[in-house]
Amino acid sequence: MIARIIGTGSCLPESIVTNDDLAGIMDTSDEWIASRTGIRKRHLAKDETTAFMASEAARKALENAGIEADKVDMIIVGTITGDYITPSTACQVQGRLGAVNAVAFDINAACSGFMYAFHTAYAYLQTGIYKTVLVLGAETLSKIMDWTDRSTCVLFGDGAGAAVVQAFEEGGQQASEKEMMGERNGLLAFEQGSDGARGMVLNCRGRLNHNPLTTNPFAPSYVSMDGQEVYKFAVSTVPVSIRRVLGKAGVEVGDIKFFILHQANLRIIQSVAKRLKADVDKFPVSLDHCGNISAASVPVLLDEMNRKGMLNRGDKIVMSGFGGGLTWASAVIEW
Repeated sequence: MIARIIGTGSCLPESIVTNDDLAGIMDTSDEWIASRTGIRKRHLAKDETTAFMASEAARKALENAGIEADKVDMIIVGTITGDYITPSTACQVQGRLGAVNAVAFDINAACSGFMYAFHTAYAYLQTGIYKTVLVLGAETLSKIMDWTDRSTCVLFGDGAGAAVVQAFEEGGQQASEKEMMGERNGLLAFEQGSDGARGMVLNCRGRLNHNPLTTNPFAPSYVSMDGQEVYKFAVSTVPVSIRRVLGKAGVEVGDIKFFILHQANLRIIQSVAKRLKADVDKFPVSLDHCGNISAASVPVLLDEMNRKGMLNRGDKIVMSGFGGGLTWASAVIEW
């Protein structure tokens, strides 16, 4: 069974906040933010919700794939910022799309959320349980930021990205000439992992217990991050993960056209490129105009590239997410 991405979509909030805008409300500057992160601006939600952005990204992905909503068998959303504890964002997307035949659920793997959802979709497709899965990463991170803490809030943005993943029988009616010759378009290999022992270096506490036996107040909780520890985790773990998944796929670094990494920090991306001994031009970026959108960053960048015509049939690409948990996941795809 071959699992192939057949359509992509994305949605970013209308409001754009530049580094200069932030400098007007806190002690920071465009130079301070850009030189340390590579970020110049980000989209922040005003009226948009996580479910709304996810649904719009999903509609565009379905249109790009030429698939009607009632043909979707499953919807998986990677998110840590759903609008409700329940219903899930995925169930809200299902309702908004009219995907009446889909089963829907969310995955919490922070910045690796889209990749975890993608791998989960592959498992369902590989077993033959389902044929068409809508995979999303969607976040409204601005609602869990402390906007007086310049060490965190300047890094993040809001948005959603989506991909339609479909199963094809190898050698079946829809197989291409390349597949008939033994070459496979689609997902070639994946790997993922987690390190819960170091998880608290990037955290956001949930609501505290508030029953008659406790005296905990209702209080907001914001993202807390040890930037140095997260950086060390990323630059050491991601290259290893990518090399491991390349080995599983039987391809070399030089065979990869693009490395689509989670958009956390330009320095992390440059360090990963250096450690892989790969041309940094193979590492496209969207963080300059999107910031870090957690689970949405990989699918938003993938959609940007797809719509710009940067991806051609047969291109080998690597997608890799990493972040809170701590978690990571990588995949090799032949487009």
